[in-house]
Amino acid sequence: MSAASLRARYLGDSVATASPQQVLVMLYDRLALDLERAQRAVAADDRQEASEQLQHAQAIVYELLSSLRVDVWDGGPRLAALYNWLISELQQANIKLDTNRIASCRQVVEPLRDAWRQAAASLAGAVS
Repeated sequence: MSAASLRARYLGDSVATASPQQVLVMLYDRLALDLERAQRAVAADDRQEASEQLQHAQAIVYELLSSLRVDVWDGGPRLAALYNWLISELQQANIKLDTNRIASCRQVVEPLRDAWRQAAASLAGAVS
């Protein structure tokens, strides 16, 4: 088995055995990584790589939006609006290769990721 196939199998197993909270944190981790990579690619004038990273980031935000149950939580509609804003900003960042838009998205995503990570850890600690 190649190293790439072993890694893919490990990642697949990790997601399959993760709690919903852990999956959410994994999505946010990857979203933040995509934005960081996109910013570096734009700085290196690598349009192809930047576009790929921004499109993957959009796919993650679409997944987050589609899995959000706005009727269960008072903050749901505001989070949905934020996800829609992120999608719009990521699309414009991709069209214009705009590092300022990418940076704005990172300023929103990274604190959210940290908050979800902390909430997931608290929940895991409460269950233990």
